[in-house]
Amino acid sequence: MVQTIQAKDISIYELEEKFDLQLSTDTDFFTEWKENVPSLTDVEKQSLKRVQSNYFNLTRRRLISEEAVKMVVLSPLLDLAGFYQPPFEIETETSVEIVAEEGGVKLKGNIDVLVMQENFWILAIESKSTKFDVMIALPQALAYMLNSPNRYKPTFGLLVNGREFVFVKLLREEQITYARSYALSIEKDSEFEQVLSVLKRVGELIVNV
Repeated sequence: MVQTIQAKDISIYELEEKFDLQLSTDTDFFTEWKENVPSLTDVEKQSLKRVQSNYFNLTRRRLISEEAVKMVVLSPLLDLAGFYQPPFEIETETSVEIVAEEGGVKLKGNIDVLVMQENFWILAIESKSTKFDVMIALPQALAYMLNSPNRYKPTFGLLVNGREFVFVKLLREEQITYARSYALSIEKDSEFEQVLSVLKRVGELIVNV
């Protein structure tokens, strides 16, 4: 009998055991988040300042919800990265279902935000409230990324809780391998600028393939 697990309840250990997922130890596996990222214009930097100001203003009063994180922080970033314009498409709450090749386990869930180009998944984005550690979203994001139709091209993920951002790369070849960045903070100008630069870099990589 097939066991159904909600993606939000999966663990890294279960992904490793059931789906043969492996963390890469190769320092060259995921360089896209720190090498050859584009410089930002003064206008883009000022736009990020506005996002920071909105974030700080709201969090002075209370921790902000997942929906507020999407609206106040994530949506402006996707706009600045160009993901609302051709050749990209955006889907929200996309249903996914993954079955382990060995059988016995089925994962189900909904991706918060999916950025695509002609059914090529670029980013699977999982967001949380500011009250949660950003890394709590990692197993869930990886579960969704396993469902990407890209068999021999990398799929990227972004974990965000409003305060921090973590990029993830997954490659499904003979071995399903992933790696992640360290957490970049909205509270540090250089790191928040890096978040936008990496988003733009990922978009460029896909367009130029």
